[in-house]
Amino acid sequence: MQYAEPIDNLIKAISRLPGIGEKTATRLALYILNAKKEYVEELAANLLGVKEKVALCSVCMTFSDTDPCVICADAGRDAEIICVVSDYKDMMALEGMGGFKGRYHILHGNLAPLKGIGPEELRIRELLARIESQGIKEVILATGFDAEGESTSAYLAKLLKPYNIKLTRLASGIPVGSYVEFMDGATLGRALEGRREVS
Repeated sequence: MQYAEPIDNLIKAISRLPGIGEKTATRLALYILNAKKEYVEELAANLLGVKEKVALCSVCMTFSDTDPCVICADAGRDAEIICVVSDYKDMMALEGMGGFKGRYHILHGNLAPLKGIGPEELRIRELLARIESQGIKEVILATGFDAEGESTSAYLAKLLKPYNIKLTRLASGIPVGSYVEFMDGATLGRALEGRREVS
């Protein structure tokens, strides 16, 4: 038995979202079908609102409903330090930590040649323009530690070396609360390389 066409169309639309399979899409579509009309109208309005009112900040490339975004407009943040992250979620994770007082630059991805993502697909030109025009003193490379994040970090490090600025990379190693005996070799190696003097 087939669903009515409008339900089937909704299931197909929801299943195009990342991480949503057909069963989950069906469950969500049926939930929406059974929900109150006010909720469905609110959901539809919020979906349209996010597309109409949110754009990229012209400075750091984050998603924002103001330009520049709240972080770039904050005079209390250190404008000479840029933390480069792969995506919006990474920036939000660092902001949630609460300790970083510089500014950000979002690449909107990582280098992934097998997926057709090269430097031109990332927001690298905008990063270079900021470094050339805004008196940046330090760039923190905060991409992930998977193969794509590492290759992106290495590419940026090579690209930024001629600018004569301080270039740092997030430390990686043993998570708090874990035991050395259970760590894999790569994690232990990074922890050893990133060791620092005990005061």
